[in-house]
Amino acid sequence: MKNSKARIKGLMAEKAIYIVFVILLIGIIIVEPKFLSFNNFRNIFAQSATKIIIALAAGMILVVQGVDLSTGRMIGLAAVVFASLVQTPEYAYRMYPDLAKLPLIVPLLVVMLLCLIFGTVSGLAVAIFRVPPFIATLGMQLILYGISSIYFDRPPYGAQPIGGIDPTVTKIATGSIGVGEFRIPYLIIIALLVCVICWIVWNKTKFGKYMFAVGGNPEAAKVSGVNVIRTQITVYAAAGMMYAVAAALEVARISSASNTTGNGYEMDAVAACVIGGVSLSGGVGSVGGIVIGVLIFTVINYGLAFIGVNMYWQYIVKGLIIMLAVIIDMRKYTKRK
Repeated sequence: MKNSKARIKGLMAEKAIYIVFVILLIGIIIVEPKFLSFNNFRNIFAQSATKIIIALAAGMILVVQGVDLSTGRMIGLAAVVFASLVQTPEYAYRMYPDLAKLPLIVPLLVVMLLCLIFGTVSGLAVAIFRVPPFIATLGMQLILYGISSIYFDRPPYGAQPIGGIDPTVTKIATGSIGVGEFRIPYLIIIALLVCVICWIVWNKTKFGKYMFAVGGNPEAAKVSGVNVIRTQITVYAAAGMMYAVAAALEVARISSASNTTGNGYEMDAVAACVIGGVSLSGGVGSVGGIVIGVLIFTVINYGLAFIGVNMYWQYIVKGLIIMLAVIIDMRKYTKRK
């Protein structure tokens, strides 16, 4: 009897986040029953699309006992570069007036390569020079912000948002497939595709197994023949390319870019990962959990805004949920030790 009570108590403690989420959701529905509509949930999934890709990238780094504080600034740099390469020829304030219209894949590959380089540099600092991930990526954050600001704030137009985005790009965010009201935005389809790829890589490849082995116990992984340094560098590099994809989708979604695009995204990404069950101690996490973590945050934001709750109260609720998630994670880590 005592064992069963203890088991139930432990289970409730571990699932406290989901219990709080369900209570909040029920409260939102009671206040505004119209929240339960297909359009609302479609909007929630569409708003979550880029956040899911960013969180999956951040989650990979957390799994190998790292953390990436440069996420937002890397997205900002990729966004301004991508936006500058996909402006319509007719736009009066083009950054490159003489540049011919490029196939969409070219600007995307450019920013993916750019973020791959910076991600690799962060990975080298962490894996080879043993710089703590917090410090390495904090330094990279400042470097990226400086580079993006220099690129963005150039004559003759100076620091004004890069607009005039080609309609073929914005259609990625506004377009959808389906019949009548039951349409699925392209953003959701792209996010699902990325989720499937990540799930396969995490669960069905040697690299995925190495990633979790390094995160669980780097020394044991090294003894087992895992190339720890290569795995860590590859994780940071892959995360960089995923940030670039997310940046391109953000440009399509907001139809512009500036050096502040992506600011603070790293905090939301890490928070969503922790809520989704990724351990800050490394070695634990799942694609499904991260997706759920992102959706929980988006539903809370969207739902509280839907019923007219002040934005400042939304910050308080999010902060409390993050603290609760970290406490639960630390309890699990303590038990494992």
